[in-house]
Amino acid sequence: MITYGKDSGGSTVTASLGKVASAVESAVVEMEKKNLIGRIWAHDSSVWSPVDTEIADRLGWLHCPERMPGAVPHLTEFAEELRNQGFTDCLLLGMGGSSLAPEVCRSVFGVREGFLNVRIVDTTHPDSVDGFSRELRPESTFFLVSSKSGGTVETLSLMNYFYGLICRKLGREEAGPRFAAITDPGSGLEKTAGDLRFRKIFLNDPEIGGRYAALSYVGLVPAALIGVDVGFFLERAAEASAGGALEQVGVNSAAWLGAAMGVCARDGRNKLTLIASPSIGAFSAWLEQLIAESTGKKGKGIVPIVGEALEEPEFYGDDRLFVYLKVEGDDRFDRRISVLEKAGHPVIRITINSKYDLSGEFFRWEMATAVSGHVLGVNPFDQPDVESAKVKAKQAIEAFRREDGLPARHAKAGKDGIRLTGDFVSGSVLTALKEFIEGALSTGKKMPGGPYLAIQAYLEPCKAVDRALDRIRHAAGKRFRIPVTLGYGPQFLHSTGQLHKGGPAGGLFVQITSEPQVDVPIPDRAGDDASSVSFGMLIRAQALGDRQTLMDCGRDVLTVEITGDVPAEIERLAENI
Repeated sequence: MITYGKDSGGSTVTASLGKVASAVESAVVEMEKKNLIGRIWAHDSSVWSPVDTEIADRLGWLHCPERMPGAVPHLTEFAEELRNQGFTDCLLLGMGGSSLAPEVCRSVFGVREGFLNVRIVDTTHPDSVDGFSRELRPESTFFLVSSKSGGTVETLSLMNYFYGLICRKLGREEAGPRFAAITDPGSGLEKTAGDLRFRKIFLNDPEIGGRYAALSYVGLVPAALIGVDVGFFLERAAEASAGGALEQVGVNSAAWLGAAMGVCARDGRNKLTLIASPSIGAFSAWLEQLIAESTGKKGKGIVPIVGEALEEPEFYGDDRLFVYLKVEGDDRFDRRISVLEKAGHPVIRITINSKYDLSGEFFRWEMATAVSGHVLGVNPFDQPDVESAKVKAKQAIEAFRREDGLPARHAKAGKDGIRLTGDFVSGSVLTALKEFIEGALSTGKKMPGGPYLAIQAYLEPCKAVDRALDRIRHAAGKRFRIPVTLGYGPQFLHSTGQLHKGGPAGGLFVQITSEPQVDVPIPDRAGDDASSVSFGMLIRAQALGDRQTLMDCGRDVLTVEITGDVPAEIERLAENI
């Protein structure tokens, strides 16, 4: 058993690694010989690549705990200004890192009395967009547009739509002061926000990538709006930063964690299975993106498994590393985690005492993920395979503009509200999913680290769909004894999309799409009425583009298009697995 004391704002780390302990210890010794941590803090890009010197310009996240406290008075003043002017709600428009860290704070801290109710809009499903607009109270709602690159198509589409809506409801002069932007200097969004006279433009450090931006303006602005004490939040992060700077890996829990993650993945235990206390469950989704997008490339990577029901030890193969994130006093999973340890599965436990300790966890996991990239031999700061899906989606939209319609899917089977596209020989539409998985697993194709199933749901997020997807996930996992991940599209494209295409070749992919009940036009420019594309076209183009890119990467893909009752049809599929 390895134990680290309260080295991260009050958190405690313990580990029982079983058979992999010696390999991790060897990696730790080697890292200390290389002075790895000192080199990371010196922005030495050769830690990850001997040729990619641009990595040195992606390490600004190391310094957020020391640099961002200077912004705290401005953040506090900004939140107070909005409250004094009668704003009670805020819609944050963002994807990936721009939405996941704010979602953690919103879920964990809630909304302090008198502060703004921040809700995250990270979907382009037209039914969801329509739902947000119907619930909107224009007079008291503020909009925060967050895109570090300034070119995220989903975020800009949402900005154009909601800016136009406010223009129609309140008048063009009222629109700009109800918007603020978080972006990098020189981005297209900075220019647009200036032209539209946004109330505020927060310019983030351009040396911080989106998924490493939790402790920058990306996470702190929305945190201030809901009433988080961002000064204290950063103090706890600074304690973790001090621990993460210790050059002796044996006493640096963040570096040690990265070594354990990397060694386990390198040796076949690449399914990092996260179990979290429900009160901090949203942290797992942020962590999923950080790990998947950072490590999933060159045919390597760590596959985060989030939200999977705990099973008995014999259910799991030797492809698992378990990480247990718990809040002190919440013992609901303790017994079952101990059973996994006794059965020989490697388990890392991280216990936090306060929700403010999560700021330290943001930093700990950023450092650990960077270290795991070194162990795996990948650059944890790029996403080389994401662009290909964007290109395919753009091509589909251009085809629509030329031909007045998106390319049709060539369905191989269809019945009673379900159409299927993929390589399978189906005796029944309802058994096609089972047959697809069976067929892919029986080919004998090499799957480093073992197979996993990824369910990609291009659907309207709601509780009924959540329950149905959980049923199909549980049924597939139990039947085939493989890990099953789940993500809503297009959000997952900014989270696990890089891993799906660039990571280990063991993934099987099931897209589930639906016919929206309504469609919503996307203005070509903010404040203009002209529209050449709708949200329905955009989300379908993204599904088409990602499907083609996955197939180009040699992945097995089945597309399930639901034209009937979405939760009911998913339940029917689950019953037939």
